[in-house]
Amino acid sequence: MPSPQSLSEAERRTVAAWAADCAEHVLPIFEAEAPDDDRPRALVERTRAYARGELSAAEEIRRRFVGTVGRGEVTAPAAAAAARAAGQAVAVCHMGAHALGAAAYAARAVAIAQPDRPEAAEEELDWQLDHMSPEVRAALRTLPPAGRDRSGPLGPGLLTSGPVGQILRDLQTRLAATSSG
Repeated sequence: MPSPQSLSEAERRTVAAWAADCAEHVLPIFEAEAPDDDRPRALVERTRAYARGELSAAEEIRRRFVGTVGRGEVTAPAAAAAARAAGQAVAVCHMGAHALGAAAYAARAVAIAQPDRPEAAEEELDWQLDHMSPEVRAALRTLPPAGRDRSGPLGPGLLTSGPVGQILRDLQTRLAATSSG
């Protein structure tokens, strides 16, 4: 039985394009810290290729960790969060719930990069919601609330705890409250 966090392959391809948008929106934060490191941008491009149907789900699942930025490779917390957004986006091929992870890490990157603007994460969530198609919105609404499932990206763990977890829950709450059009 598939996980309620997985989504169908067609839905994963649809939400992958939005997850790539979310990650790409914060790539300048990463690139300001590591201008010669193109790994997150390459992950975003792979996510887009997967969304277009140019890469198979099976192959992308096998290589979903290839090209990610490891813990400690970037010292600036905002840049690390931006890199994690790209890593979450490329993992959508495996499980659709990672799209919410890409969005949450992107909002966290913005919040860290702009500590004097408490509204920065909220504004990033506004941008993300404004860039959702009705199909993305419908697919993401089928995912269980963060922390409700025992496993997967929305289960207990880094994605659903701390500031990123709060952002993810805020995104899910706002997604549920918005109209589908």
